[in-house]
Amino acid sequence: MHQMASLEYYVLINYKSNLEEANNTLSQIMLADGKGELLQFDVSDKEQIKQVLGGWIEANPEKHIEVLVNNAGIRDDSLNAWMGEEQWDHIIKTNLDSFFYVTRLVLSSMLAQKYGRIINIVSLSGIKGLAGQTNYSAAKAGVIGATKALAQEIGRQGLTVNALAPGFIKTDMTDVWTKKN
Repeated sequence: MHQMASLEYYVLINYKSNLEEANNTLSQIMLADGKGELLQFDVSDKEQIKQVLGGWIEANPEKHIEVLVNNAGIRDDSLNAWMGEEQWDHIIKTNLDSFFYVTRLVLSSMLAQKYGRIINIVSLSGIKGLAGQTNYSAAKAGVIGATKALAQEIGRQGLTVNALAPGFIKTDMTDVWTKKN
C-alpha cells in the first residue's frame, strides 16, 4: 500500500466488515502522503459489487482503475465427504466468483486505456491441493486457471494478469493456525 501511495495512486480499499482495519490501512496510505477511500461491499455478492464498485466507477468517469488486486480469501475446512453445500458455495463465491465479477467491472476501462495490471492473490492450496480444503483448493486453482486464460485474452492490449501464491501470511483467516502454535 505504501508503494502505491508513493506512486500517487488513488487507492480504493474494499472491506466487508472490519472497518477498524480498513481505516488503519487508509491511515497508512495517508501517512505516506497518498490518497484513497473505503468501499464497503461483500465480494461474494455480485449485486453489491455492481452497486458499490459499479456505482463508484459511474460516479468517477475521470478516474480509471489501473491496478486491481483481487485478494479475497476465506476458508471453511472440512473433509469432502462431510462438506456441506453452503461450505462449498460460500468459498467458491468469495474466492473465485469475486475474481470474475470485480475484474469484469474494471476490465472495459483498462482495455479502453490500453493499460492495466491485474494481480490475483492465490494460494499454494490451489497449486498442490490440501486435504480438508477441496473447496478452497478448487477456488484458488480456478483463479490460477482464469489468470492464465485472461492473460492470453488481454495481453496484446497492454494489460497484464498475474497470480501470486505467497505462502503462509498471518491474517484473520490464518489466525487459527498461529494461535495453535
